[in-house]
Amino acid sequence: MKSTPRADRRNKTSQTAPRPGSLDQRIRADIIDKITSGAWRPGHKIPTERELTEAYGCARMTVSKAIASLVLAGYIERNKKAGSFVCQPPLETAAFDIPDLAQLIRARGDLYAFDLKTRDIAADADGALNLDGAKGELLRIDGVHMANGVPFAIEHRIISLAVAPEARSADFAAEAPGTWLTGHIPWSSARHRISARAAGPDAAWLDLDKTTACLCVERWTWHAGVPVTYVKNLFPGHRYDLIAEFSPK
Repeated sequence: MKSTPRADRRNKTSQTAPRPGSLDQRIRADIIDKITSGAWRPGHKIPTERELTEAYGCARMTVSKAIASLVLAGYIERNKKAGSFVCQPPLETAAFDIPDLAQLIRARGDLYAFDLKTRDIAADADGALNLDGAKGELLRIDGVHMANGVPFAIEHRIISLAVAPEARSADFAAEAPGTWLTGHIPWSSARHRISARAAGPDAAWLDLDKTTACLCVERWTWHAGVPVTYVKNLFPGHRYDLIAEFSPK
């Protein structure tokens, strides 16, 4: 019995189940099918470019083009050391809410942790630390919110110790700063600033390339007119959505 070469078998399969457009579009569609059907769950490691090149009998450039488009569309994320993985669906939160990232990540069924990187105390005599009007010492915190061991967002935070003196000894490795503040200091007003920027100097903590597009959310909160905290969160653009709902006045 004559065997059918692998390339011929693949061509016959493509004739019975045609895919749209060029070969890179077909590869893209095949991978999207596996993701949306649940065959490849979030966190699933996709085949390497070499493996896909062999499977489709094409040039590596064709596979690279398909993978790049999937990364851009938010289906796949690349880890420079470990490979490419199916993305977690992005978390959504109201644009003008104050989200508890720990709560949001756990609600999705993921394992949450806060990786505390640096912690020190400083004064802000000239407002250089973005908490204008704060009196006395300020606690500066840098850390990374983790979801299933993967960096989800960076946090750069400043807390007024005059308003929240207990923060000086709080264990932020056990309870994230935002969660702790919500439980200790009620806020009465807040201001948001939302912008887009590259990962830049924060790329290493997020395990991204420096040019990766990120969402930057800055927030100032006050209690009875007194500044409490300033925080800057940096999210990889494909992992977080801001939703605003409003109606005409």
